[in-house]
Amino acid sequence: MEQRTVRPRIDDVAREAGVSKTAVSFAFNSPERLAPETADRIRAVAEQLGYTPHPVARMLSQGATLTIGILTPQPLSVVFANPFFGTFAAGIGAAAERAGYALQFISPLHGSLAGAMRHATVDGLVAVGLSGDHPEVDQIRRTGVPVVLVDSAAVADWSSVAVDDTGGARAAANHLLELGHRDFLVIAVEPPTPARTADADPNGVTARRLAGYREALGAAGVELDGDRIVAGPSTIDGGVVAFDRAWRAGVRPTGILAMSDALAIGAIGALRGRDLRVPDDVSVVGFDDVELAAYLRPPLTTVHQPIARKGREAIELLLAAIDARNAAAEPPGQARPAAPAASGAAPEHRILPTHLVVRASTGPASRR
Repeated sequence: MEQRTVRPRIDDVAREAGVSKTAVSFAFNSPERLAPETADRIRAVAEQLGYTPHPVARMLSQGATLTIGILTPQPLSVVFANPFFGTFAAGIGAAAERAGYALQFISPLHGSLAGAMRHATVDGLVAVGLSGDHPEVDQIRRTGVPVVLVDSAAVADWSSVAVDDTGGARAAANHLLELGHRDFLVIAVEPPTPARTADADPNGVTARRLAGYREALGAAGVELDGDRIVAGPSTIDGGVVAFDRAWRAGVRPTGILAMSDALAIGAIGALRGRDLRVPDDVSVVGFDDVELAAYLRPPLTTVHQPIARKGREAIELLLAAIDARNAAAEPPGQARPAAPAASGAAPEHRILPTHLVVRASTGPASRR
């Protein structure tokens, strides 16, 4: 019978080093409480024995997990099917790693974000696309975990990072108008909360982008009726399905305004499936400017937003909130010096710029 290897325990390190178990714990979690030579000797013995602190025990002793949660109202299968999220997560991941934090993804558990939160072990949350009127916002707030919102309506007591959605959408619509387009289809990002229309949340990303389209088109005397606005999950398949729904309803656009690059790519695929050429028959504009957009055939005209920067700034604001929370929890007389970012502990709401990137997926309106 194969003999199992016994994992070294804290007792073994204490006995071998001739110290207490508390001293071993200090050597890993609070080395400043020991003489430097003692802490070094304990860690050397631990390395020799192959001992490492249990992560849960270490978390309890430190009162922190050194983990940041990325919370999304959508299932992860939808989130990761959107190329936007890879770039955004890279921005968050790089900033979190520099600060010594790992990442944990949190999505609805059996349809409940609050249920998922009960199993999360994080010091703070970056919540992506969480609307202020989401039915579980109050439950998340009651956990006391610091939160920064991204691509959401601003909430007074949480910091947030968003982009100029309305201005970017206005620029996209004006671009197609200047090319002579008057027959439009808008493919909107489907809100994550069930039974809601594309513009139900007046302060959400979808509504802000729709407002930008309507502002530009309205100024040119073009109205968007119900059939000319369809919504789908922000994935390539979502774009295909949404376009097909509009086509079956009899919509024949010469210009498509998609609220994400993933939706735009799906729409292009659906057009090709009907032997329609881009941009000769139909022009398509996306929103995001993911890396893939420049390598499509044809390359995608789209609204650029600073995706990775949005992730980095979300982490910056979240670390400030975590520092402020920790400083407030310190016993009197033992407060730590405030970290540089803690000066931004009061909620801060940042809006980052957008701009249109014109590529080959748009051209003059078809005369067919």
